[in-house]
Amino acid sequence: MTSRENSKVISAGFGRTNRWLGSSGRSYELISENLATFSVEDSALYLLAKGTLVLWVGSTGELVGDHLSRARFRLALGCADRVFRLASTGQDAERLSIISDLEGGVVPATIAAAA
Repeated sequence: MTSRENSKVISAGFGRTNRWLGSSGRSYELISENLATFSVEDSALYLLAKGTLVLWVGSTGELVGDHLSRARFRLALGCADRVFRLASTGQDAERLSIISDLEGGVVPATIAAAA
């Protein structure tokens, strides 16, 4: 197993998981990452937030291929106080709908009260 794969196993096993609701009502499991040390991996979706406000959702595909998303990511990095990685991103075809769903999503009230 490579060190990159090892870090995924460790963070998946020991990272704090959170549930966020998409604007559709779908529940997503997100894994907390350290904002100061995270790096965007090719196959994962990330959510940058300030408190319970979603600032940016995306992957390397958005950063490379979409200049508006890249600009929003840079702004979000300056404001965000937390970053999450989706535990499971599903099919590639679903990626854009997941991004859209999470950008309009919210933290469930029970989790928001604890934050």
